[in-house]
Amino acid sequence: MKRPSLVVTAIAVCLSGLAPAIAGQEAKPPGQAAAPAKEAPAQTELERRAGAYYHYTMGKVFEEYFEATGRSDYATQAIDAYKKAYELDPRSAVIGERLAEMYAKSQRIRDAVLEAQEILRREPDNVAARRLLARIYLRTLGNLDPSVGQRETVIRAIEQFQEILKREPEDSEAALWLARLYRLRNEHEKALDVLKKLVEAQPENEDAVQQCAQLLVDLGNSSEAARVLERTAGQTANAEIVALLGEAYVQAKDYAKAEKAFRRAMELEPRDPGYRRGLARALQAAGKQKEALEEYLKLIEIEPDESESYLRAAQIYRQQNELDEAEDLLAKAREHAPGNLELIYNEAMLYEAQGRFEDAIRVLSDAVARVKANPGQLADSRRTLSVLYEQLGRLYREVENFQAALNTFQEMSALGPEEQRRARELTVDTLRASKQLDRAMEESQKAMAASPQDRGAKVTHALLLGEKGATDEAAGLLRTLLVNSREDRGIYLALAQVYERGRRWTDAETAARSAERLASRPAENEMVYFLLGAIFERQEKVPQAEAEFRRALEVNPKSGPVLNYYGYMLAERGLRLEEAVAYIRRALDEEPNSGAYLDSLGWAYFKMNRMVEAEEYLRRAAERSASDPEIRDHLGDLYAKTDRLDEAIAQWERALAEWKRASSTELEAEKVSATEAKLRSAKQQRASGPKREVKPK
Repeated sequence: MKRPSLVVTAIAVCLSGLAPAIAGQEAKPPGQAAAPAKEAPAQTELERRAGAYYHYTMGKVFEEYFEATGRSDYATQAIDAYKKAYELDPRSAVIGERLAEMYAKSQRIRDAVLEAQEILRREPDNVAARRLLARIYLRTLGNLDPSVGQRETVIRAIEQFQEILKREPEDSEAALWLARLYRLRNEHEKALDVLKKLVEAQPENEDAVQQCAQLLVDLGNSSEAARVLERTAGQTANAEIVALLGEAYVQAKDYAKAEKAFRRAMELEPRDPGYRRGLARALQAAGKQKEALEEYLKLIEIEPDESESYLRAAQIYRQQNELDEAEDLLAKAREHAPGNLELIYNEAMLYEAQGRFEDAIRVLSDAVARVKANPGQLADSRRTLSVLYEQLGRLYREVENFQAALNTFQEMSALGPEEQRRARELTVDTLRASKQLDRAMEESQKAMAASPQDRGAKVTHALLLGEKGATDEAAGLLRTLLVNSREDRGIYLALAQVYERGRRWTDAETAARSAERLASRPAENEMVYFLLGAIFERQEKVPQAEAEFRRALEVNPKSGPVLNYYGYMLAERGLRLEEAVAYIRRALDEEPNSGAYLDSLGWAYFKMNRMVEAEEYLRRAAERSASDPEIRDHLGDLYAKTDRLDEAIAQWERALAEWKRASSTELEAEKVSATEAKLRSAKQQRASGPKREVKPK
């Protein structure tokens, strides 16, 4: 059984002996007659505080007796003692909180509330009674279910803090509690108004500054949060405030300032791993992967049982294509957080990077099933399910299981309006990838009907029109979206793609140049340069195409699409083949399982007459993108070159079948004619006798 603290009891005994002196009466020495009674003088501030401390200590003693025995008389004595202490020092938050908690422990909430309300009925301006009543409401919040009872209690507490601030506007504690309660009710603007006034009146109040800035960060207003914090952060030794400034900078994407803030927080509190974690996140967001990895590895040493550092380090290793290291760290993360959905998601992404698509699909399917098996939490899991569905559907699309992808996106659309909008976009993209353009158009029209003001839906529809060869109609729709502002940049990029599809090269270049002029910095023009390179390449303007691809690579040296297109352009024409291979290999470093990139490398090796390497990469490309006619055509050429006529014929027939399914803008008549000629020649050769090499054209 728990016993009262001997120290507290001893203090109480000592104080009980001092009580007469504290009350202004001298204790009578032994054997001495009592002095004539005198009128007690008014208590001094020191005497009141001493008396409050005495009664507070006695309250603690009786509270401990109550906790040890459960006897209600001890609870009564504790409450009486705290009440006497509170009468002597009504501004003491500590005494008020103990009294409120004692009422709650003894289940006498109603008595406490009635007593405080009775005081307020007699004395509406009694701020001490309002503070006590507010604290009682706060104390009871944790004991209530999130139901009507809790909501009512929050409202009553808010009313008391509002009344306190009317009478004492400088009461920072009341203001901070009022802001917290507003946030509990999702009344964030009211909370912000209270906190801004408090910060303006008391700029040195670090609690107010911190709570105001945290709310601004949570609301996504990082710039204002940084302004609120900057003056205080420069003068304080409070590491939490400095780190919060770092979070605001991260949110504002000012990673250099974020890094500086987190490093200072670490100097102020070197033993707190949270600030190192913030630094690692800032470095990772800034693209400083090597430095971020170093910090995560240090965190693993400091907190070997925390899964997040293992996960983040694994993400960096995966992005650097160090997949074995990533897999080891994810395994360790799972030991400390089994069943964590973010870990499962990253495990699936690792399997994808390793080319283990079926394993990735299995992991995500299991995760979806587990979340759905918890229907009580389904409302809270919408975002999680949406992310899982999107990744799962994308994986199905990667392995060309288009129907499974469509089914997955259909399930995703049932989660809610926002998820339905995103699912429609993914459905349209999947139908387009599976060469079902008519169905894609139907879904696109539904998306526009559901959201008439959605510019993105109209852009998607215009691109589909362009793919079907309706160039003028597509361009007309896009031009209705131009508003003569920087927002037009995306529209001009879409126009360039539509015109490029329709082989209207001058219009395509003009649209791309218009997008280029609207960019605020060169880094935004990677897509422009890529499009211009493709436009020039399709016109056989190789020097101009090379110039644009090089501009794109100056902006982003790791752009897989640019590296691949540039390398394939050179290989197709038999130009600088070693250089072509180098570009394509760099593209594969970014996306090791891309069917298009594998095909480009295989074709470059074919042009170099390195047939063993060519076959390896062309076979892998055909496994990844089984319905791509150009990959099948290349593989047929390789088989013909290596005297495997039957296999060549099979691949060319497959290529022609896939080209028949292509849209008019994707169909390259000269390539189809060349394949048909090779196929006829091969069949004649097979029918006439001994096999001879069929020269690819």
